[in-house]
Amino acid sequence: MSLRPPAFVVLPVALLAAGLLAGCDRQTPADTQPQSTAAAPAEGADDGGPFNGTLDISNRGAALPDFTFTDPSGKKLRTLNLKGKPLLINLWATWCGPCVLEMPTLDALAAAKAGKLHVLTVSQDLDQADAVGAFFKDRKLTRLAPWLDPENVLSQHYGTGVLPTTVLYDAEGREVWRMIGSHDWSGPRTDAMLADTVR
Repeated sequence: MSLRPPAFVVLPVALLAAGLLAGCDRQTPADTQPQSTAAAPAEGADDGGPFNGTLDISNRGAALPDFTFTDPSGKKLRTLNLKGKPLLINLWATWCGPCVLEMPTLDALAAAKAGKLHVLTVSQDLDQADAVGAFFKDRKLTRLAPWLDPENVLSQHYGTGVLPTTVLYDAEGREVWRMIGSHDWSGPRTDAMLADTVR
């Protein structure tokens, strides 16, 4: 008698595990969920570590979108007002494990590049301002602000279908690249990725 599970059980479990490792799905119905764009593996992306994002340059040169976000206190921020300095926009959610994993590295990046790079983290949590504010307070993220996007306009705009998604813009508001999935923003590869844009 064989103790191996049938193939129809193993395959779905393997596919689920692969999806969890790649990044967080936006949790939208399959017929409305955007598909990932073609992306080249980031250096070290398939080393088996916890950071496995892919670098995508297919939208290079695209204009910074004009959106306005709020924080839990109601303060507003318009993306176009951030032109003049390179900008890194990170889409994340409190329920997304890879997002939570990389958030301290984004805080470290914001500290290391203070005055040279805006690091904007925008939560895709639906109507969870209190949860997002508590997340930042509990984790003592001192260089980032808890910006909210409760209608997921950024997720719809970028259309990757994956969280986290992080997009770099140059000082003129032109897209340089996207990181689809998680990345160690405090690691040496980040300096190489930012070298041509952030000086």
